[in-house]
Amino acid sequence: MSGGILSNVRVLDLTRVMSGPFCTSMLADLGAEVIKVELPGAGDEGRSFGPFRDGVSTYFMLLNRNKKSVTIDLKSVEGREILAALIPQCDVLIENFRPGVMARLGLDEPAVRRLNPGIIYTSISGFGQDGPLRDRPAFDLVIQAMSGLMSVTGPQGGPETAVGESVADVCTGMFAAFGTVAALFDRARGGPGRHVDVAMLDSMAAMQLTGLSRELYFDDTPGLVGNRHPVTYPVDSFPATDGTIVLVCFTDVLFVRLMALVGQPELARDPRFATNAARNRNEAELRALIAGWSGARTRDEAVAALLEAGIPAAPVWSLRDLVGSEHAAARGLVVQGHHETLGEVPFVPQPVRFSGSPAPGEMESPELGAQTEVVLRDHAGLSADQIADLAARKVI
Repeated sequence: MSGGILSNVRVLDLTRVMSGPFCTSMLADLGAEVIKVELPGAGDEGRSFGPFRDGVSTYFMLLNRNKKSVTIDLKSVEGREILAALIPQCDVLIENFRPGVMARLGLDEPAVRRLNPGIIYTSISGFGQDGPLRDRPAFDLVIQAMSGLMSVTGPQGGPETAVGESVADVCTGMFAAFGTVAALFDRARGGPGRHVDVAMLDSMAAMQLTGLSRELYFDDTPGLVGNRHPVTYPVDSFPATDGTIVLVCFTDVLFVRLMALVGQPELARDPRFATNAARNRNEAELRALIAGWSGARTRDEAVAALLEAGIPAAPVWSLRDLVGSEHAAARGLVVQGHHETLGEVPFVPQPVRFSGSPAPGEMESPELGAQTEVVLRDHAGLSADQIADLAARKVI
């Protein structure tokens, strides 16, 4: 984003697949210059992940908007020398290799800090830079499984179910962006360049506040409860004639309104339902009552009636419903950008708005190695002849 609040920040991006690229995409959206280093030939593994449009990974496009793609063979001595020339020109280095890989490349945090003492060095991994699990391979499903998230996701009676998006990757990327910007802020106030250690497992654990409040304070391990809230009822999903709705009836006052709406106001005083504890004990009976009311109405009818009664409610939307909505258009959830092969394409920018900042300019997703020459010329000090020689020998 031209003129963004991070427009004076240069990021050396050694990440791939999802958690790291999501982090650096957020920084790029805010105006940081993100130099994405990829392997010559293959590039980031994410380029091979579907879905594809005309041979281009749309998954990769969404994750790598507004970055500069530079291809360097980091396994070669000359490739590492090029990176060593770039490091002093950058404010941040972000990597998401398994712990130990950067050290084997001679690019671990101490080595990089000798080249640039003030650099922010952000490491994203599955289990962190230390601890007994540090060397395990980590993918989103692995972390969802081990974080406890899967153990509370799914219908009552099982099986455990993963969340329908790579939430561990995405949320870790957000925490990494937060940590990186916090370290930059600290450095701007006179602090040192810091090593930011972000683990996927730690990130997912930190998010589960309802379950952890039960586990840590009451020795009450949460289990599978479906769409309902694990503590408060009725906070759940219910059928409609044309889909599903959710409602959030989280106080006794709202429950009185709900029972009036379904035509049985006396049940608000019934001992079976008068308190949240009683409603939990008699969930099946109460659920059948509410489902009978909602199931006789369309989603729009049921939601309108609930909102009119002051009860928070919503239809269960598909992604098509969401991106096609007037609200998504008004908020700019999807913006148009450009791709060299595909032409005009949609992108999804980071969602935080800042007063006084310009709207995002046209977004682009880089072709593999598209900015190699200009970055090595402008930031690594290489001549045209040197760049041509390195390309001929497939170092870049």
